[in-house]
Amino acid sequence: MNLLGGAGDLITAAGFRAAWTGVRWLPEPAAYALFDRIADVTVLRGGARRLAANYRKVRPDLTDGELHDLVRTGMRSYLRYYGEAFRLPVLSPEELAVRVRTEGDAPVREVIDAGGSAICFLGHMGNWDLAGAWASVHWTAVTTVAERLKPEEVFREFLEFREGLGMTILPLTGGPAPFPLLREAARRPGLIPLLADRDLTHSGVAVDFCGHRARMAPGPAALALVEQRPLFPVSIRHERRGRSWGIVITFHDEVAVPATGTTRDRVEAMTQSCADALAAAITDSPQDWHMLQRVFEDDLDLERIGSGHR
Repeated sequence: MNLLGGAGDLITAAGFRAAWTGVRWLPEPAAYALFDRIADVTVLRGGARRLAANYRKVRPDLTDGELHDLVRTGMRSYLRYYGEAFRLPVLSPEELAVRVRTEGDAPVREVIDAGGSAICFLGHMGNWDLAGAWASVHWTAVTTVAERLKPEEVFREFLEFREGLGMTILPLTGGPAPFPLLREAARRPGLIPLLADRDLTHSGVAVDFCGHRARMAPGPAALALVEQRPLFPVSIRHERRGRSWGIVITFHDEVAVPATGTTRDRVEAMTQSCADALAAAITDSPQDWHMLQRVFEDDLDLERIGSGHR
């Protein structure tokens, strides 16, 4: 059993390595077409059921046919993320620049220009690796946290890949506790973007999200509060550029810090403000929300009930 698992890990790692090596040298239209095809096959084979369930909660107004079209478009957007990520190491600074457009970034630039840091509450939207690479090259230092993937070799590949793009990556688990290191980063100029629309620690904050209860990571709000740094919700969406694609990074309004309440109360209120901003962005551009895991509490409750009956 362990031997089989090890062989599977080796195959997975070899597949990622082959993609990093091969996809980057494909002509760009061919690369996009390849990943579109993979996305379409995944949907046809029923591999997007969780994505469909999440979209159904976000957009309950859609007919079954409209939902199917959204899932297909969303899976293409999700696979586009990988196609673009594999090609990132060979993009020049000039090529990075033309692939990124920003909205609402003036207040964040003021913070960075003044020698401060800004905390960003991100959802799994668009291409956050492209956004991080662009910011590292064209703007400021970027420090973030990465979930430890399995197999370990794939995680190390992703770690080296992201660090090679200029970002500082802190593992969520299996290393030093990330929060003290994030506090140190918050005391230096730079951006600290944290993916927070899914709770990975089982200590998340309960929020109202797209009309449903969900749990999100308290880290961004807690970090902003303890280090007295500004907190900005950030959404990312793909944007068609002729035969190619780019991304739009939207910095939403700075989150207000409640004047009263316990630390937990203020973290919860700030996290809810971030959830509200992301919910509006996701409702407007659901195809760019790449959430293929359970995130809503009623789905998590069903998962726990199912686990209890095994």
